[in-house]
Amino acid sequence: MNKNCAVILAAGEGTRMKTSKSKVLAQVLFVPMIDWVISAVRASGVEDICAVTGHLSEAVCAHLGDTCETVFQPQRLGTGHAVAQAKNFIASHIGGNVLVLNGDAPLIDAKTIIDALAFHVSNGNSATVISATVNDPTGYGRMVRGDGGLLERIVEQRDATDDEKKINEVNSGAYWFRCDALLGALDDVAAMGREKKEIYLTDAIEILLNNGKRADAFTAESADVILGANDRYQLMKLNEIARERILKENMLSGVDIPCTDGVIISPQAVIGTDTQIMPGTIITGATVIGSGCIIGPDTKLDSCTVGDGSVIDSSRCKNCTVGNNVTIGPFAHLRPGCVISDGVHAGNFVEVKNSTVGKKTKISHLTYIGDSDIGEGVNIGCGCATANYDGTRKFRTTVGNKAFIGCHTCLVAPVTVGEHAYTAAGSVVTQDVPDGTMAIARSRQSIKRKVRKYNED
Repeated sequence: MNKNCAVILAAGEGTRMKTSKSKVLAQVLFVPMIDWVISAVRASGVEDICAVTGHLSEAVCAHLGDTCETVFQPQRLGTGHAVAQAKNFIASHIGGNVLVLNGDAPLIDAKTIIDALAFHVSNGNSATVISATVNDPTGYGRMVRGDGGLLERIVEQRDATDDEKKINEVNSGAYWFRCDALLGALDDVAAMGREKKEIYLTDAIEILLNNGKRADAFTAESADVILGANDRYQLMKLNEIARERILKENMLSGVDIPCTDGVIISPQAVIGTDTQIMPGTIITGATVIGSGCIIGPDTKLDSCTVGDGSVIDSSRCKNCTVGNNVTIGPFAHLRPGCVISDGVHAGNFVEVKNSTVGKKTKISHLTYIGDSDIGEGVNIGCGCATANYDGTRKFRTTVGNKAFIGCHTCLVAPVTVGEHAYTAAGSVVTQDVPDGTMAIARSRQSIKRKVRKYNED
């Protein structure tokens, strides 16, 4: 596989998408379409990838970073012209094969790529078109086969005869080429393009066939591989298909999803067996969830790690780590940078930000913990807060093991509460509390004589 490579076409404008962003960055299940394509290519074992950019090239290149090489197509003059921009990249893989894919066709899968390559190599093809059989072929190029079943030509909808329009095997826009065969054909394709003003990759297939080279079509198992998105409605349809595919994969792997209403799971997420995903739950990014958890209802996890046996109910968590047998919510918010240890309970309307919370600590409700290091077995009462910001700088709060923070305590950072220490309810703590002591930081109650009788007119 080391000699094989891939070229992804990502230069389209996507005018009908009506977006200020590049078309290939439009998202399916919160993942840009081009990332789906790259993931499928990498999963098939092909590591060397070149993306051909054009419209909003800077944004696409910034998104791709160093994940693959990029070349620029200055004018959109057809798919053949786009691939020609990557000639040097393809030439560096002479002796191997090049996969050509569209960056806005996210449902291509690794199995189809692998099976098509096996077909391509075993038959000694110079080119192999990945095709699909569909119920309605309108708008797609038709695969015209000869008497022996071999590919004879690809005919576009506008050029097809009435009989050819009845063919339901269509071109997916994905191809395997022998690198040397494609490079040889591209020069002839360019000459054809000077007459037609546009250069299409299907012309390379025609040239190879005319030159006596072997070209054929591999029919994918699923017609979904041909699907792309030219507008928001089609993008929604892609989301629906991808969502159902991911939900099915998870359920067949032992994840319990009793009702799929409102459930969206990222293709990057990994969920353990016997975990239950409740309605209205959205799981995005490379989230990892252990076994035996209950997630939801109405919960969002973004790029989190959750251990075994944890319950997260009606809450929001982002870029945080949650241990085993933790209970979160309802209506809790774990912000980035949180590490929640085993056995912790964070109850309703608790917010935790950039903090570590030790094992079996309880933060019951209506509390804010920010920029703090909380020990093990701590009990934090209702309505507490860490005041961590003085308007210029942020400071950390430290609470030792087995400490007890009374209701409505405000810990003004930087401050440390020692192990087995207490704070009285309603205290504003501004100085360190030594181990095993109690801090009472509130004014003494006083009662003043009424100036006038209650409700007196």
